[in-house]
Amino acid sequence: MSSAKPMLHMICGKIASGKSTLAQQIVVECGALRISEDEWLAKLFGDQMSSIADFARCSEKLRDAMGPHVLDLLGAGVSVVLDFQANTVSSRQWLRSLIDCSGVDHVLHVLDVPDAVCKARLDRRNASGSHEFIVSESQFDQIAAYFVPPAEDERFNTVTHRGGSL
Repeated sequence: MSSAKPMLHMICGKIASGKSTLAQQIVVECGALRISEDEWLAKLFGDQMSSIADFARCSEKLRDAMGPHVLDLLGAGVSVVLDFQANTVSSRQWLRSLIDCSGVDHVLHVLDVPDAVCKARLDRRNASGSHEFIVSESQFDQIAAYFVPPAEDERFNTVTHRGGSL
């Protein structure tokens, strides 16, 4: 085990902004363990999710189950990349509670990618069948309406990643 202090990496960005790609890059660069919300949701609740309300309900169950596990990993000295959406104040409050309970250093990676780029990437992702969920452009718009960038009073160490390439 490394003598480096564990780090919690979190990611904020709209659908198809590059969250999972960035998460994987962090894993390679930092030797952290990645936990993917989409992968777990698909395996545990895929057949139960047909609306945004379903996603919210299932995501909350997953956070309730994963929280103690993440705290155990951080307590054991393992750096973690939470590939969970951090796009709303309430989702970030859960992340903030993990930081406060564990006392570890953290980075909230914020992906600043134009909607047009996200939608083009989403089209390619949907066509490839490489992702657990197919999201339509109208669903993107519905979900993007909930997006709230992190505010200073949320007390995150943020790093912004700008991306505009298709």
